[in-house]
Amino acid sequence: MKNNSNVLCSLAIMLVSVIYFPVQAQQKKGTQRADFSGEWKAKESISMGGNIVCTYTEGDRMLYKSMKIAQQANFLNIEVSDPSPHSGPAKSQEKLVFSGKASKIDRAPGFGKKFTVNWSADGQTMTVNTIVHLMIDQKQELVYVTEVWKLTNNGNSISVQTNARSGLLGRDRERSWTTVFDKAS
Repeated sequence: MKNNSNVLCSLAIMLVSVIYFPVQAQQKKGTQRADFSGEWKAKESISMGGNIVCTYTEGDRMLYKSMKIAQQANFLNIEVSDPSPHSGPAKSQEKLVFSGKASKIDRAPGFGKKFTVNWSADGQTMTVNTIVHLMIDQKQELVYVTEVWKLTNNGNSISVQTNARSGLLGRDRERSWTTVFDKAS
């Protein structure tokens, strides 16, 4: 009887080992994510492609044609410092955290955004889902924006596919466009 118990216990330990160790090894290996680090320039800002520039306030990364990105394990830090389309030179930073939890930025009273950042299963695309909130004629308005980022051109460009949807001024609108940022020399 004791031998049967020992055999069953040994089999259970072996079965757990056969399953546990490969799973642990796979988790440590992880998925190699695209690395967006570097300095990038585009012909137009992300917001200009869809003509939704009016929904962003000064300092928002969506208004700028160049950005400097420092990617860490859990976040991207995006710095913009090119001349603002509205009032000259400006410098701003935005941190995109990969947790999938909502982050919030308030730029001015009634103007700001709430967003989440997620990676695809293969780690090659990053999706930023944003709800932009703004006040127009003392009424709270919302714009829903989805950006899908991926490296293209052998890592020398970032393609940002953007879709924006809003009901601004009582009109439902949806627009899609692509902005390409090329690596700065």
